[in-house]
Amino acid sequence: MNGIPVQRSTSPSSLTQAGATRGGTCPSCGSTRLTALVMTLTDGTPVRFSSCHECEHRTWTHDGGELQFTDVLARATKVKA
Repeated sequence: MNGIPVQRSTSPSSLTQAGATRGGTCPSCGSTRLTALVMTLTDGTPVRFSSCHECEHRTWTHDGGELQFTDVLARATKVKA
């Protein structure tokens, strides 16, 4: 026994599996291989972030519309008191 824990041989789960975003497709290339996360920006705006594994296109959506990256940065910036 060398003190190194034995790794379990289980099948890995992944956020990157095709169709894992409940039918979402990349608006740039149409791929279904997306990672999608729901998050709340610093100002309280709920957004859905998606990243395509085929073409690396990234989108942030809010209320059904796509946010520009500069808008995401502005909403995510913490205002100093």
